[in-house]
Amino acid sequence: QVQLVESGGGLVQAGGSSRLSCVASGMTFSRYAMRWYRQVSGKGRELVAGFTNYGGTTNYADSVKGRFTISRDNVVNTIYLQMNSLKPEDTAVYYCNAVSARPTMRNYGMDYWGKGTLVTVSS
Repeated sequence: QVQLVESGGGLVQAGGSSRLSCVASGMTFSRYAMRWYRQVSGKGRELVAGFTNYGGTTNYADSVKGRFTISRDNVVNTIYLQMNSLKPEDTAVYYCNAVSARPTMRNYGMDYWGKGTLVTVSS
């Protein structure tokens, strides 16, 4: 089965940096569109960064543009989120998301989620 495991969360001071990782297994990684979401306590889930489609361009939430960078490594089935100049408002649980992107696949259009990793930015 498809599994996504996030890591790299923790406590960081405002202005600092951190990097999140998401390792995917149980699937052909190159056939999935990958994204990062986050959820602040008491609010809905927000798209932070992702690929518009497999092999497509990246996009970012306005709130993180210029500070966060998403990358994808198809060799090791991992996506990363490099977070710089962190702010207290970046505090959230960050989730890795994968969407089956090819119509020939039996699970086309299905999406999968990791369990999340908590990032806490202190002021």
